[in-house]
Amino acid sequence: MSRAHNFSAGPAVLPVPVIEALRGSLLEFGGAQAGIMEISHRSTDFGEVIDAAKTRLRRIMEIPDDHSVLFLQGGASLQFYMSALNIARPTDAIDYICTGNWSKKAVQEAGRVCDAANVWSSADTAFDHVPAPDEAIEYRPDSIAVHYTSNNTVAGTQLAAAPNTDRPLIADLSSDICSRRIDVARHAVIYAGAQKNLGPSGVTAVILSPWAVERSRASDAARQGGIPSMLSYDLMVQKGSMFNTPNTFGIFALERVLAWVEEQGGLDYFAERSRRRAAQVYAKLDASDFWRPRARPGSRSDMNIAWRIHDQSLESTFVSEAREAGLLALKGHRSMGGIRASLYNALPDDAVAALVEFLTDFEKRHG
Repeated sequence: MSRAHNFSAGPAVLPVPVIEALRGSLLEFGGAQAGIMEISHRSTDFGEVIDAAKTRLRRIMEIPDDHSVLFLQGGASLQFYMSALNIARPTDAIDYICTGNWSKKAVQEAGRVCDAANVWSSADTAFDHVPAPDEAIEYRPDSIAVHYTSNNTVAGTQLAAAPNTDRPLIADLSSDICSRRIDVARHAVIYAGAQKNLGPSGVTAVILSPWAVERSRASDAARQGGIPSMLSYDLMVQKGSMFNTPNTFGIFALERVLAWVEEQGGLDYFAERSRRRAAQVYAKLDASDFWRPRARPGSRSDMNIAWRIHDQSLESTFVSEAREAGLLALKGHRSMGGIRASLYNALPDDAVAALVEFLTDFEKRHG
């Protein structure tokens, strides 16, 4: 079977060994005498799967022992609302660093349940940059937490480090989780949809500090009628992610991806590899005026590279010719157009080499 190079922003490419393991588990999983999608979430077999997934994520990300790990449903989009609902009482303030479409949606959703406001935004320059690591951001005196999106898939920007503040952090790591090290202990809430770097869609990894769980209890008590059961961090921690039936197949797939991450060398390996591969593409884009990278140098993402062609009428030709050459899903996000290549962990190195070669060839023929 021939597989094309898949640059999809999500759901994204999966490691071939993981796909093979998933395929084998569909008919019979371990000694269960049934497929992974057919066994009970209350069974010993699945209990071992979810425990292994939690253990691997803790080990890879160096998650403190007192932090909780959950595998929920609803994607990062639900966490925009759920994180604020649990952390803040109705009158509490959360500050937002708005660096793209997804952080814009996050503050809008949070505004339904608390005092949510942007304290930094690059919306006026089409989200082409993020705060510098040493940039002074003026937070509101009464804010209880700061939310940020670490990597922005649409415009192709990425924070070099978490915001420099002593306030608890809430982080959307959906598109760069497990691609580099992060100080988990500084964060009250970390959430990430699985469909970019962790597995197929349908699972959201959530990491909570003890403070976040306690805040969930306080918010529940402060809100008329309390927090709905399905949206309560405290209840989900008590139930071990299984208040209702979780996405059993998705969690198994996530566990297999995490095993692959460890086998490859862990976060230090992927961080160096991501920097090197992105640099190859940016070097090509910066080499002539034919290409127009969206993100400013210093803010550029190692995961998602977005650009235009100087003659924008050529962009549809680029995408169609790339597909014919076996390079899939290079069309930019519908809100911005252009071209985008997502270089997630599972994308093979030869896919990046093929993209650079195609860029060279396309410019030669159309420049």
